[in-house]
Amino acid sequence: MPPVNPPRGMRDFLPADKARRERVLATIRARYRAHGFDEIETPVLEEYARLHAGIGGDNEKLAYNVLRRGLSADAIRAAADDPAALTDLGLRYDLTVPLARFYATHRAQLPTVFRAIQIAPVWRAERPQKGRYRQFLQCDIDIIGDATARGEAELAIATLDTIDALGLTGGGIRINDRRLLEWMLGHFGFAADEQPGVLITIDKLDKTGPDGVTAELRERGTTAAAVDAFEAFLHRPSTGAHHPFGERQIRTALPDGAPDEVVAHLVEIGAAVAAAQGPSGDVPLEYDPFLVRGMGYYTGTIFELSHPSVSYSLGGGGRYDGMIGRFLGQDVPAVGFSIGFERIVDLVAADQDAAADAVVLVHDRDVPVAELAAHKARLVASGARVRLETRTKNLKALLERAAADGYTSFATVAAGQDGAERKPLA
Repeated sequence: MPPVNPPRGMRDFLPADKARRERVLATIRARYRAHGFDEIETPVLEEYARLHAGIGGDNEKLAYNVLRRGLSADAIRAAADDPAALTDLGLRYDLTVPLARFYATHRAQLPTVFRAIQIAPVWRAERPQKGRYRQFLQCDIDIIGDATARGEAELAIATLDTIDALGLTGGGIRINDRRLLEWMLGHFGFAADEQPGVLITIDKLDKTGPDGVTAELRERGTTAAAVDAFEAFLHRPSTGAHHPFGERQIRTALPDGAPDEVVAHLVEIGAAVAAAQGPSGDVPLEYDPFLVRGMGYYTGTIFELSHPSVSYSLGGGGRYDGMIGRFLGQDVPAVGFSIGFERIVDLVAADQDAAADAVVLVHDRDVPVAELAAHKARLVASGARVRLETRTKNLKALLERAAADGYTSFATVAAGQDGAERKPLA
């Protein structure tokens, strides 16, 4: 017999868990729509060539591929070393590649600036571990067709509003720009062909610290003078003064001479977020000069969502102006932000079902089905959620299970009874 458990890295959800997830999703959808985004849907499968076009970074190595139909055993053996010959489709590993393909397909039917919501499962052949799954839900918002700071600002504002609506107040966004990263590496003296590897090492800064990063760069044989300059910068004297997000915070965190136009772009994003926040205090943005984000398709602004209750990020994204051009033959500006749903849902308070009027009708075994149907229909018509349960000897256990499933009241029903008195499940 095959195992009864789901495949490793994938999960079943019991009714209470599923209801909680749907409540969180309903809030996310509602806030995204309030900010002018429209939901789309794309197939779970995409062409193999599209998923492996070099735009998905390391995720391409984790794609689940689908064997071509009709291949003979001889054909499979002959193509054993060529995945492209064996497969023609694959499960999507993110929602950004499908969105780029979607836009290229439907561009003529979409507005000049298109604001998209995608909420759907994706699949990656990860090594399963705590908090890392092979199937998980992504919640993305993207803006296509806007090259200005308005795009990033709208995404940041909508994301902050959404986590506030979920009760996760106090969240913030770390922000950087890949152009500033590249400029900074060039300023220190790293050669262009060294920079991708250097970024991978710099991305470990919060885990291994400055000494660990510089040691790894030396082990890699990276340009010694550049590593010396970088190390000196990391250990430069600091006043420890706090600066709110703005030009001063950005320039203080960078070597002298950072590109004015890129700094101005980030400052404009901050001003827009501040205006949306109103007179509430500091802007919930923080400039992080060493924020990298590993996806190779990012071309400008990058950001990560943080919350003081956890040490890891709750989402992130960035600008990927070059991706859609792979399908259209011309670049189209695009920027996106993804909330880490599987991380966020565990932080949201486990409140009772949003449908507060939820009742369990506990009936005797001899109550005719027609009477039960009439009782239930009246309650459903009044807006209640109703479950029928046959009375058991252990009524307490039955009611406890109903309460765990989000029901708030119960009533007992006997044969020939006109109505039923409802009591709270407390």
